[in-house]
Amino acid sequence: MAETYPQRGFQVPPDATELLVVRHGSSAAAVPGEPFELLAGQADPPLAPEGEKQAEKLAATLAREPLSALFVTPLQRTAQTAAPLVERTGLEPVVVPELREIMLGEWEGGEFRIRVANGDPIAVRMFEEERWDVIPGAETMEAFSERVAAGLAKVAEATGPGNTGAAILHGGVIGEICHQVTLSRPFAFVQVDNTSITRLVRLADGRWLLRYFNETAHLR
Repeated sequence: MAETYPQRGFQVPPDATELLVVRHGSSAAAVPGEPFELLAGQADPPLAPEGEKQAEKLAATLAREPLSALFVTPLQRTAQTAAPLVERTGLEPVVVPELREIMLGEWEGGEFRIRVANGDPIAVRMFEEERWDVIPGAETMEAFSERVAAGLAKVAEATGPGNTGAAILHGGVIGEICHQVTLSRPFAFVQVDNTSITRLVRLADGRWLLRYFNETAHLR
């Protein structure tokens, strides 16, 4: 009988590092004239009730993963999203300041959401040019790229070969990570749903694979 070669699913190499990158749950709604409190110059809203429910569903899914490390940012919505998973697994979240959200300058405090929703011409230009720094006072693309790359490397090193880590992050940061590992257009991955899961694999030689992006089956 002739030897056969069936198609097989992807297997993570034993010397590779797997990382589940998750956006935080839905945060409190922005209200004109009532800016969010700032933490080191960045909006720091808590989770909305919907976000808390999303975090519970996320935890039920991630608790089935062989996680050995958990990461959050200094902004409270990531720690609050991680909290149900911490209860289930006992993992201690590590704060990674480099992976906090893009600094939005004059559009901090919830102003960004309001401007985008109302079709502000600068917001339109931002998406057309695929540059955050068309927003007045916003962090430069170069500075954002450098710190996200440093944060991603830190998380991968802390997780280590043969292990799986989870990082609860922000939409802009996840978009930048996917841009970097795929060499895509800058904004090719910026549309990230709350508590969606993006699965990355770093091979032993340092190359990254994007296994899947923006998975939300746990919410359906």
